Amino acid sequence: MRVISANLNGIRAAHRKGFFQWLARQRADVVCVQETKAQVHQLTSDMLEPKGFHGYFHDAEKKGYSGVAIFSKQQPDNVRIGLDLPEWDAEGRYIQADYGNLSIASLYLPSGSSGDVRQQAKFRFMDQLYPIMKEMKDSGRDYILCGDWNIVHKEIDIKNWRSNQKNSGCLPEEREWLSKLFDELGWVDVFREVNTKPEQYTWWSNRGNARANNVGWRIDYHIATPKVARTATKDRIYKDKWFSDHAPLIIDYDLEL
Repeated sequence: MRVISANLNGIRAAHRKGFFQWLARQRADVVCVQETKAQVHQLTSDMLEPKGFHGYFHDAEKKGYSGVAIFSKQQPDNVRIGLDLPEWDAEGRYIQADYGNLSIASLYLPSGSSGDVRQQAKFRFMDQLYPIMKEMKDSGRDYILCGDWNIVHKEIDIKNWRSNQKNSGCLPEEREWLSKLFDELGWVDVFREVNTKPEQYTWWSNRGNARANNVGWRIDYHIATPKVARTATKDRIYKDKWFSDHAPLIIDYDLEL
């Protein structure tokens, strides 16, 4: 089973840059995208249901903002839209597809980089998501939560560790929250199960020559329950062509949907 997570920074822009042509060659089973920045009525049929895929969307109420989607080769048993958290469901931040005992979700954690108001919103989301993830973990279901979590975990996950300690996405309390998901709740950072190399980044600032110099952050994840995480066999961060300021994260699992 191949699962791809990709923050598109605008699905229509990514479409113009060839994302869906690329996707058609990837043999993916499930594709989780974030920051669609569109409502479904604004999308063409090849974005709504790419050839060979069923498409499911959770749009933000605000136009041109946030939004997540899942493209699935197999029709899921059920699709969950949102987290039953009104503040965040209005921003289109979570969609989940269920296949038997496995759920695969596309999640877009808020960014706090624009200032204190959004940073406090990010903390609120984190506080509300934590008990939901505890409930998921305790349920006995298998989960893969894909997406842009807007947080680096450790020094290995960011080029400029020291200079970013006071910047959103690298704040100590954000990183501690991720550690609690892994160490206390028992979720697994799947990429790090199969790849322990440094300089494995998924996002680069558009400023300066960040991309050319690989001055990046690893903020896109597959976060899974242990049983599923143990089946991961292969990873790839696709950087041969750019569809947004993020690179798609591809992980293969020794599973069949």
